[in-house]
Amino acid sequence: MNKEGLTDMVYFPVFIFLLLICSCKSEDQLTNERPLSPGDILVSSNGVFALGFFSPASSNTSLYIGIWFHNLSDSDSSRTIVWVANRDSPATRASSPTLAISNSSDLVLSDSDGRTLWAALNNVAVAGSSGATATLLDTGNFVLRSPNGTIIWQSFDHPTDTILPGMRLLLIHRSHFAGRLVAWRGPDDPSTGDFSFGIDPFSNLQLVIWHGITPYCRISVWNGVSVSGGMYASGSSSIVYQTIVNTGDEFYLVFTVSDGSPYTLINLDHTGTMKLLSWNSNSSSWAVISERPKGRYGLYDSCSPNGYCDFTDDQPACQCLEGFEPIGANSSKGCRRTEELQCGKGNHFVALPGMRVPDNFVLLRNRSFEQCAAECSRNCSCTAYAYANLSSTGTVGDQSRCLVWTGELVDTWKSTNYGEKLYLRLADPSPVQKKANLVKIVLPVMACLLLPTCIALVWICKFREKWRDKENWKKMMLRYLNTPNELGGKNVEFPFARYGDIVDATDNFSDSNMLGRGGFGKVYKGKLEGGQEVAVKRLSQDSGQGIDEFRNEVVLLVKLQHRNLVRLLGCCIHEDEKLLIYEYLPNKSLDSYIFDDSRKHVLDWSARFKIIKGVARGLLYLHQDSRLTIIHRDLKPSNILLDTEMSPKISDFGMARIFGANQQLANTTRVVGTYGYMSPEYVMNGAFSVKSDTYSFGVLLLEIVSGLRVISQKFIIDFPNLIAYTWRLWEDGNATELVDQSFIENCPLHEVLRCIHVGLLCVQDNPNVRPLMTSVVFMLENETTLLPAPKEPIYFTTRNNEVEELRRNMESSLNASSVTTLEGR
Repeated sequence: MNKEGLTDMVYFPVFIFLLLICSCKSEDQLTNERPLSPGDILVSSNGVFALGFFSPASSNTSLYIGIWFHNLSDSDSSRTIVWVANRDSPATRASSPTLAISNSSDLVLSDSDGRTLWAALNNVAVAGSSGATATLLDTGNFVLRSPNGTIIWQSFDHPTDTILPGMRLLLIHRSHFAGRLVAWRGPDDPSTGDFSFGIDPFSNLQLVIWHGITPYCRISVWNGVSVSGGMYASGSSSIVYQTIVNTGDEFYLVFTVSDGSPYTLINLDHTGTMKLLSWNSNSSSWAVISERPKGRYGLYDSCSPNGYCDFTDDQPACQCLEGFEPIGANSSKGCRRTEELQCGKGNHFVALPGMRVPDNFVLLRNRSFEQCAAECSRNCSCTAYAYANLSSTGTVGDQSRCLVWTGELVDTWKSTNYGEKLYLRLADPSPVQKKANLVKIVLPVMACLLLPTCIALVWICKFREKWRDKENWKKMMLRYLNTPNELGGKNVEFPFARYGDIVDATDNFSDSNMLGRGGFGKVYKGKLEGGQEVAVKRLSQDSGQGIDEFRNEVVLLVKLQHRNLVRLLGCCIHEDEKLLIYEYLPNKSLDSYIFDDSRKHVLDWSARFKIIKGVARGLLYLHQDSRLTIIHRDLKPSNILLDTEMSPKISDFGMARIFGANQQLANTTRVVGTYGYMSPEYVMNGAFSVKSDTYSFGVLLLEIVSGLRVISQKFIIDFPNLIAYTWRLWEDGNATELVDQSFIENCPLHEVLRCIHVGLLCVQDNPNVRPLMTSVVFMLENETTLLPAPKEPIYFTTRNNEVEELRRNMESSLNASSVTTLEGR
């Protein structure tokens, strides 16, 4: 045999061996005999996608399992990653991680130390599933199948930050909320970021990009057959379409592309921008077809309440809705009605076409157009409605969609391409307005002669009116505070402070003396001439607290004396200034401790339990032990002040109401309070009683135990608020998970669990089954008393999934005597 033949015989087997190795490392299938290690990849049958370990540019030591476009990248840095498995649990190169199929057909990512970094568990009972395989498809889907072909798990059901054609982003299942896209933390950091995209849990009808728990951009609103504002594009070679599908049991988002289209995807990037991308083979880069938000006008509520962004012109701009005018020089601060709505007075509806409907709507299902319009017409608090007929769309379930709004209209815009009619409620022109229009016609003709005279007369009238109002105001306050009143007081001597003394005490309201601020104004620390330290509440001229609330707080606090109520020392009226002087409490308010990670350890369980019982006794005094029943209506942590011994004192009585001796219930046309603490009957119907304070106390109690706000980052995906979260833990027997970690190791758990039990009793939907504060105090102070089982609080936890509950709440507010206007504080 010659030398050349010998050489061929030596190298030919080596060539075959290397060829086999390469083919093994680039198969599209993973089996339990062949785990995947760093350096190995799976490649789909036509070479479209690859799956393997990758390291982001920011870290060469961290390893992630991901899926990327195989034929679009020449290096690790140019990869387009579309899915990541272990995004919050990266492996390290030194730990020799492997992706393998276990004997029980679980897909497991583990390292040499035996740690499981990520796993897709086999939850499908399939006979003989030990021979499962995982295949990477040309769609980008990684599918784990049993030997008989049953799908055990697939990556398309668990998207990370990207949606591929054919992928279904499950938004709602009939029994639970489903998925969200969650952006990367940074351009080279695959871990969970701050921005997410998914269904709005409060409406179930719209897609939202969230920044934490705050809406960042509303993408679209579902009308039963398609989405309003959905991203789409058309061109000579491809069509891209995005829609929401309702099967009856579930909602899911899907987008498809026409045959022959270039690679296309939807991605939520780390800046919160949702982009529809298409591959441009000429430039070898991704082209942006559409994106949201685009510019500042795409951000949530960019034009403020009652304004809208007009996209019908080349240059988008904020405008006021018809019948509204800007607050200030332009509409950037929002808009207000030119003529206020008055219940029982004339009003009408105007149709605004091409509108993206506002946020914060209430859904009424299966109404005709006439019924939808009638629902809004009969409810004095209804400000607008929108209607969609679904009977001809072939959708499952509902035949119509009626949306109504009962407050300000937030986050809407107008477009020529898509949108729907928004029916806006406006007041009929008043006789005064008609006369004003006539004056506008006549006035220019006479302006040259009458203008100087009119200016002088107006100035004189305003000066006299202002002077008269101030004198009447002061006389009224003096007369009110020094004459018998509904509390039965006689000639109460109340100290009026001199304005100059307060200015001196606070160093002319110096910022260095400011203790806090809120919707009412600012609070300053001051020292009177005798050395006594005080807190001065300076009511803002723009605040909602006017003369009625000011008088209310003065009269109540001067006559109510209890160790758990803040003590009022005096007041002052000076020109436009309204000032209240309280005892100074050095430890400020409760919220500055329980919600601050750096300070919450100051309040151990004994201190928190003392605060809970103190607030309960204070409410009991207001409801029963004072001369008349008093409803606080704004109980929350920021209104609980703490003295030097951390004893609680209830403050802020500006919204309190006094009940007569035999009065059990009252209604209001102006609902004021703080969202999350207001009871269901108060929010929807304006009805309040002592049970309204019981509800607020229940929320406060749960916040003290958990250290979580009633609306918290923790609840953005699974639970809308603290009440829903608490109920789920209680039902599952895991109530101890609610307890704040700062004191859980040094507290009697039976006492804490009893407080959680009492809190759930207080936040029940039906006010008739909530306990009175007498019972609450008794339950808190007597451990041997058996407590009734709480009922599930449905209204604020699953109210948008309970259509009949919505309908009853809506119809119960149709009576004109119980109309409310929501004013969150």
